[in-house]
This record gives sequence, C-alpha cells and structure tokens, in this order.
Amino acid sequence: MKKFLTILICKLLRFVGKLIGKGSSMPGQIALKLCPDILKRVTLPQYIIAITGSNGKTSTVEMIAHILTKNGKTVAWNREGSNQIEGVTTMVLSNATLSGKVKADILLIESDERYAKKTFSYIEATHYVITNLYRDQLTRNGHPEFVFDAIADSIHDGTRLILNADDPLVSVFGHNRENVVWFGADELESDEKELNSVYNDGAYCPICKAPMTYTTHHYNHIGHYACTACGYRRHDTDYTLTAGDLKEGWLELDGKYRISLALKSLYNIYNILAAYTVARLVGIDGQSIADDMNDYVLKNGRVINFKLGSRRGTLLTSKHENSISYDHSLRVACACDEGCDVLIIVDAVSRKYFTSDVSWLWDIDFEMLDHENIREIVLAGAYVNDLAVRFSYTDIPKSKIKLYEDIAKAADHLNSDRSEYIYAITCFSDKEKFLSKVEEV
Repeated sequence: MKKFLTILICKLLRFVGKLIGKGSSMPGQIALKLCPDILKRVTLPQYIIAITGSNGKTSTVEMIAHILTKNGKTVAWNREGSNQIEGVTTMVLSNATLSGKVKADILLIESDERYAKKTFSYIEATHYVITNLYRDQLTRNGHPEFVFDAIADSIHDGTRLILNADDPLVSVFGHNRENVVWFGADELESDEKELNSVYNDGAYCPICKAPMTYTTHHYNHIGHYACTACGYRRHDTDYTLTAGDLKEGWLELDGKYRISLALKSLYNIYNILAAYTVARLVGIDGQSIADDMNDYVLKNGRVINFKLGSRRGTLLTSKHENSISYDHSLRVACACDEGCDVLIIVDAVSRKYFTSDVSWLWDIDFEMLDHENIREIVLAGAYVNDLAVRFSYTDIPKSKIKLYEDIAKAADHLNSDRSEYIYAITCFSDKEKFLSKVEEV
C-alpha cells in the first residue's frame, strides 16, 4: 500500500507540475520523503543504462533515446535533464504502473556526476557510460579527481562500464577491470601534436603521477596518451571514430558508417560516438544508427538558430564554470569561413552557488578568437568587466571588442545591416535573456 500511494502521489504531482510548467524534481522529492527506498521497490526493465560525466550527458541521452525509439524500443528517460536523485525518482515513478512496474524496454538515466552515488545506491545500472572528466563548476566539484572519487562510489561490480578511452581520467575506471567497453577516436586531421590549451589535466599519470606523453591530442587532455613510468596507456577501442571532417561536416564510425553533422563540433561527435556505442550494445544495426543520426538537430535547447533583424545566427549553450565547453563553442565560431561576429554573455555565474567566482574565465582559450574569421566580439552581461579584463590579456585588437552590460543593448548593437553570421555563446541561466530579443528559427 505504501508503494502504491507513493507512486500515485508522485504521478498526481507530476501531472499538476506539467500544467504549470514545473515539477520535474519536486514530485520525486516528495516521493522519497514518503518512501525513502521507493526506487528499490519498483520493477525495472532488462536494460538500465546510466550516463554521467562532466559534459555531454543531456545531449548523449537524447541521442540514445532518439536512436532506440526510432528502432522500436520503448524508452523511459529524464528528458527534462533533471538528473539528481529527485528528478530521477520523478522520471522512474512517472513511467511506472501503480503496482510499481516501469513500462519500458529500457530505462535511460542521466545522472549528475557529483551525486551519482546517491542515485545508484538504489538502482544498479546494467550499462554505465562515463563520457569525460573536466574542470567543471569549481565551487561544488573542486577538481576532476574529486569528481572521479564521487563517480567511483556509484559503480556496482555487476555493471558493464562504457568508457571514453581517449580521456585518461575516465579510463582509470576500467583499469584492471573486466567487461569494459571502450569508445574513442583514431588520429584525426584536426588533431594537434602539441597541446595549445590554457591548461593540461593530462600532464601526469592518474595512476602513478609520473609524466604522460601524447602521440596526438584531439583536444585538451583528450587524445592518445601513455605513462612514462607505470605503463598506463590509452586502451584499444571497441567502437571507433575512424575519420571525420569538421569543415565538410561528416564523420565515419568503425570504418563504414558515415554520418553528416548538423553541428560541426568534435565535442558533438564524441556524444554521437557514445550514443552509437550504447545502441550497438543493445542490438541496433550500425547502418540504422547512422541513418537516424544524419543531420540530427538536438531538441534540448543546447543549439538554437535565430534571426536578429536581417541577420542570422546560432546560440551555443556552453556551461558556465566549464572551460572546455566554452572552448568548443569558440572553435565552432572560428571555423566559420564566411566570417562571423561572436557574442559572449556572462550575466549569472552559478545557478546554485552564489559566489560570483569568475576564475574559470582564465581557463577558457579566448586567445583562439584572434582569428581572421572573427570580425567583431561583443561582450555582455553583469560580468562584462571581468570578461574585458580576461580579454585584455589576449592579443585581440581592442577595436574588435565591444562591451555592453545590458544584454538588450548588445542585441540592439548586433541588429544592424551587416551580413556576418552571429554566434551567441552563453549558459543555461542566461540564454533566455538573449532569446527574448531574437526570433527563433
């Protein structure tokens, strides 16, 4: 009876929440107060696939759900991105019968990396994807090794790990462990032999702390690495990005499946590769996956095309307090051969921890905007002066940079008779402040 009432109340609260446009976590929060072990009391599907990591979780989960649904699977997943235990509980109970059986072939869980231990103390995933480990939200996450420890506590012995072999920090989860599936990229034309990013979290071996060497860098510390002392090295991959061209907008998986890209970003390619790996493991044919992912446009609001007067542009949502997310958005803009303007908005720093910490701005490779394809740079938001100080340490000519504390005035400035494409780069908290000034297309 307790299980029945808890599920019923959660469903009712979820229904009301949808009517008012809220309620992805609150119903689960109430359910956990009524029955703290409710997630242990429900009957789960054969496949329980979990995804965590610093970046790309929401996009990867959406892609997996898209592929599986297109191929006839019923999928229960937290499509709102509410990824702590309260949101996961809401999703699970909303997809369960009143008797407690989840009505899906596959339960697909996006989990916040910091709090994964709590979620998976109740649920044992059959497959567990770990996408990457980056510097992210320093106020709550500290550093990648701190996040590594948090994720490590969430892994069960019987869970099959699906790991990014190109990330030396993630690969430690599979060190001396059997039944691991590895995905990664072969050497690509866009790779660098020497690391040019502002910092290097792959400089030292995560096992023995000796110096590491790289034969190629895909980006930042992601690449082909080996320890100079203990022998720790990149693992051979089971599912592989074998070729790709970001300018032309295509990738090749396992030497035979070609996918055209709606978003020409290596970051996006890794999300596709992770989704491809999961889909193959649950029995979907490789060509079917490629067909489903051709020119796929994310529905989660991370990438939005817009019009501003007569000009067109794309909003790229980059996580504040996450430098690698920003770096990849900047790379997309720099690849615009026709020339573009770049708008960077920092109007709020953290949605949860109100510290006004902007130290993460110094880890972003803004230097790359000193590029012939970048015509004008507009900095906007409450932290515009912090941005301006950071840009003063680059070689970008001051004449190319405009400052506006008011986002509306920044939009008005860009609403001109110029023809250059606009890339607007900001975070989840600030994106609506800009989108309210433009027309989505």
